[in-house]
Amino acid sequence: MAFLDFTNPTTRNFVWSVVKKNYFDKGIKTFWLDEAEPEYGIYDFDLYRYHTGPVMQCGNIYPVMYAKAFYDGLKKEGIDNPMSLVRTAWAGSQRYGTLVWSGDIYSDFRSLREQLAAGLSMAIAGIPWWTSDIGGFFGGNPDDPEFRELVIRWFEWGCFCPVFRLHGDRLPHRHPEKKYRDGMRIFGSGADNEIWSFGEEAFSIMKKYMLLRERIKPYIRKLMAEAHEKGTPVMRPLFYDFPHDVKSWETETEYMFGPDLLVAPV
Repeated sequence: MAFLDFTNPTTRNFVWSVVKKNYFDKGIKTFWLDEAEPEYGIYDFDLYRYHTGPVMQCGNIYPVMYAKAFYDGLKKEGIDNPMSLVRTAWAGSQRYGTLVWSGDIYSDFRSLREQLAAGLSMAIAGIPWWTSDIGGFFGGNPDDPEFRELVIRWFEWGCFCPVFRLHGDRLPHRHPEKKYRDGMRIFGSGADNEIWSFGEEAFSIMKKYMLLRERIKPYIRKLMAEAHEKGTPVMRPLFYDFPHDVKSWETETEYMFGPDLLVAPV
């Protein structure tokens, strides 16, 4: 495995040709593009070079070109509105159908608070499709009462995010009895992460918010259309709708989900 230079159009075409053969031609039409930063491990950017130029000058364009490779390939194959789930974005990523999520975040209330800031920053930067791993990605045990409280609060908030998505690597991990089968590595799994995995109280609350999301779907579709046509953020800081209210510029724990819904996550 290796990192590829997606700033090079030849690389983008090559990657798509391989993906088309092994995925698209077998029926896969939507892709999850992980590690789109990319996640090098050693960030000696002053030494790195891309096809476009020195990484210190052009490195942030990498995730945009990563998404473009799949967008262009899907468009060429007749997909009218390609969309990819991508871990990273930069200015202009929205042109290539990117649904950005905030990465492998920790499962605690501090991380939840940080997601609120991340989502609003992403929205005001012009990228309307955004989501986080509800409950966080690392460290959550479905049997832990404290984690159950966290995942409930996060799920409630997720109902009023552009994309409503439960995901995470739950504890304890399950390890396979054998490491290999027929010469192939067997991977383990995290604990269960369905809405019924966190107890009856959590299930009842999550079900309520799933049904609420269904009820407001026409409203959300309208917001998404406005985002597409005008660049209007779906979730936005209060100052976006109330620019003349001084308090709206100071409030960081509430936001508008479209023009009609005020959201104040716990």
